[in-house]
Amino acid sequence: MMIDILRDAFLSFFVAIGFALLFETPRKALLIAGLLGGVGHCIRFVLLQLDYGLVASTLCGTVFIGLAGIYCAHRIHTPPVVFTLPACITMIPGLYAYRTMLGCIRIYEEGMDNKGSSLLQDTAYNFILTSSLLFCLAIGICIAALVFRKKSVKDIKKIRDLGIKIF
Repeated sequence: MMIDILRDAFLSFFVAIGFALLFETPRKALLIAGLLGGVGHCIRFVLLQLDYGLVASTLCGTVFIGLAGIYCAHRIHTPPVVFTLPACITMIPGLYAYRTMLGCIRIYEEGMDNKGSSLLQDTAYNFILTSSLLFCLAIGICIAALVFRKKSVKDIKKIRDLGIKIF
């Protein structure tokens, strides 16, 4: 299991780096994008292995990416979207979106015959799952912005240095 976790984090790291390069992310943020993508997807993978469900696991991974992205944005003086977006792309539900589109095409071509009800059911399931996962990606990234909307990361760091616990 440990080898699978490391392999997942390693591959996700390079996927996030690849998309960061595609989006012309500054060099100082490339490593952060890769690390956030690798660790976020690793969290998702571990929670999936522990049977937390795909939607909950994806939400936990993206919340980590969003929260860590706000902190890293302060550290390297770059907007968080520069490296949180490439990091979250590792969790895009491409297979389920593909199955949804394929099901829609098959329903259009074949119509609603004997197999139509199961085909419609499978297509609706894949559509709802795709929508839920995309919603989790958006919410996970935005949660950090909502939590730190009134407070700057600098203010929270000052409070922590004074010895007051926030979390």
